[in-house]
Amino acid sequence: MGSAIDVKATFRDIYHRLKAELLDDPAFDFTDESRQWIDRMLDYNVPGGKLNRGLSVIDSYKLLKAGVEVTEDEIFLGCALGWCIEWLQAYFLVLDDIMDNSHTRRGQLCWFRVPKVGLIAVNDGIILRNHIPRILKQHFKGKPYYVDLLDLFNEVEFQTASGQMLDLITTHEGEKDLSKYTLPVYRRIVQYKTAYYSFYLPVACALLMSGENLDNFVDVKNILVDMGTYFQVQDDFLDCFGDPEFIGKIGTDIEDYKCSWLVVQALERADESQKKLLSENYGKADSKCVAKVKALYKDLNLEGVFADYESKSYEKLISSIEAQPSKAVQDVLKSFLHKIYKRQK
Repeated sequence: MGSAIDVKATFRDIYHRLKAELLDDPAFDFTDESRQWIDRMLDYNVPGGKLNRGLSVIDSYKLLKAGVEVTEDEIFLGCALGWCIEWLQAYFLVLDDIMDNSHTRRGQLCWFRVPKVGLIAVNDGIILRNHIPRILKQHFKGKPYYVDLLDLFNEVEFQTASGQMLDLITTHEGEKDLSKYTLPVYRRIVQYKTAYYSFYLPVACALLMSGENLDNFVDVKNILVDMGTYFQVQDDFLDCFGDPEFIGKIGTDIEDYKCSWLVVQALERADESQKKLLSENYGKADSKCVAKVKALYKDLNLEGVFADYESKSYEKLISSIEAQPSKAVQDVLKSFLHKIYKRQK
């Protein structure tokens, strides 16, 4: 347990080093006011949350090195890449909250709702995005995999933004149409909006640091995307059926008219009167409407449907992982799967 705490403490320390470098970036002549703004904006948006994505880079790298001592320099580089993913996440969330007109994020006001911030947050999102190549240039420019890293971050950002677009146009405000909520649409949104940057990106960073060519790991990418889908399905299930004390939030997918796995499964199984009940009650911030939707989910035995989906997905993922020729890669993938699986156990 001690080493896990040490890694997290080291990871947090490296955030402060990277931030100090960005606040002293020679490409911009900072005023005192602008430096204070960026300092506050970064602290507010970047290091919150569980930091799982960022920490996964260094965890994966250590597993890939299997038994070889990881140097202090390698730990720093792995953590720097992990922070690039956390910066990417912060950029997505700052803009996502504006698009969704959200109120809170990670237990505090969304950045754009903070007094005197408002829509300056749009530009802050752009700055967060632009910090990533600054960090990469500062610490990776001499590395043989530098260009591959730039390509990777660009590609994953494009995939995530495209997934967000698909989500937004499917759940368009004022055009509530449950007929758009199908399993293929759901899978595509999840794959592009969540799975690439949350699951594939940390492992891809670790593979590049290890001197690997990502073209040789297409199977690994596919497994991680499937894992990301499994993670999101589980997240959607817990949003409705999980204990808020345990999962750390009160689910609002029903009120928010989310294209959730549960509503997609309900629509596939519902008769006409049940579909009518769904269309009349889904997406309303009224506790009676929410209760009717939850009762319908129970009637359709969606808890049983999820249990069946979960066991089949888990078996499929394990067999795909065990088919990987590299024991170190298997260990990386199993560690990801274990983290997901224990969330509800």
